[in-house]
Amino acid sequence: MKAIIRLTLVPIAIAIAVLACKSDDPQTPEDPELPENTIDSKDVFPALTFSQPVDLVQAPGDSSHFFVVEQGGAIKVFSNAANVSTSATFLDIKSKVRAGGERGLLGVAFHPDFKTNGYFFVNYTAGTPLKSVIARYKATSATQADASSEAVLLTFNQPYDNHNGGSMQFGKDGLLYIATGDGGSGGDPQNNAQNLKSHLGKILRVDVNGTTKGNYSIPADNPYATGTTGNLPEIYAYGLRNPWRISFDTGSDKLFAGDVGQNEREEIDIIVKGGNYGWRLKEGIDCYNPSSNCNADGLIDPVHDYNQDNGDRSITGGYVYRGTALPELAGKYIYGDYISGRIWALELDGNTRKSNTLIMEGKGAISSFGQDIKGEIYYLNYGEGKVMKVVNGNLN
Repeated sequence: MKAIIRLTLVPIAIAIAVLACKSDDPQTPEDPELPENTIDSKDVFPALTFSQPVDLVQAPGDSSHFFVVEQGGAIKVFSNAANVSTSATFLDIKSKVRAGGERGLLGVAFHPDFKTNGYFFVNYTAGTPLKSVIARYKATSATQADASSEAVLLTFNQPYDNHNGGSMQFGKDGLLYIATGDGGSGGDPQNNAQNLKSHLGKILRVDVNGTTKGNYSIPADNPYATGTTGNLPEIYAYGLRNPWRISFDTGSDKLFAGDVGQNEREEIDIIVKGGNYGWRLKEGIDCYNPSSNCNADGLIDPVHDYNQDNGDRSITGGYVYRGTALPELAGKYIYGDYISGRIWALELDGNTRKSNTLIMEGKGAISSFGQDIKGEIYYLNYGEGKVMKVVNGNLN
């Protein structure tokens, strides 16, 4: 989660990184901007403030509540009402979580059958030496979890404190997709993202309803589900640096990832099974290691990337808008930048970038986006601890 402490890491990262060769930037000055005040954001739960919020979700089939993940190790729940005055603790595992910097409780995903089985899944860092933990918990009601119900699915070591990923999403296939960072430091010194025997720098995919691996199974069509080469069967895609938020488009079922860059570029990828997204060979569209003439055979370029020249230095992946309140955003991928506080709407033609429209500026430290059951989009202001909703600026 480089986004959370990017300001303190930049001098260190620059000192240890091999700078990438620069290409022509596809984000041109001609990219359109919406008329002033067309799109804005609103503090829709003004009485509520959260501590270091990093994820916002609704449980399947329940539009009456929201859940906010606090990095320190708690999940809060509150009523979806503008006049809500308090939130309650849904889960508290602070005693298990090793938090601070980019570590902590980093993501939650509710089982598609949560209403029936009460299962949900968390992604957190723990222990010395540091490791990532993917675990299942069980709720005793719609608003209360049993903190003693932990069942660990898998763990993997984290060689450094940063780049822990943390985002998790269920696909329409009922499988759990898990985003992992490259293990940290700068420049992926262990080349984890290209190593198919490492969980790091990947999108993992597991079947949480199976038990062949203990508390999960390997989907039969995972790229490395069978074979004797030692490649990890959980791997779905690879070559990622620090995917900070993944999401499925509920309209097309495309899997989007916002992958945080090193010192030059930030990128958005459409994740496909078996795809290699290039890190550390490439950073966005540029060669990184080696800094020129890198072998790009078989690598998948981002659907969009942008340089860091304007202070946009840490992408936060978002969601494709499928709501009804803002028809001008229909079908566009809404994402932002943690450092600059800018938010854009990316329009695609198939899997090709059509336009990228700046829709908001100065919106604070954007640590995560959220999407409600109706398809409306929200984001979290990490520094102020607020839940913000993307709204019509003329009606705000």
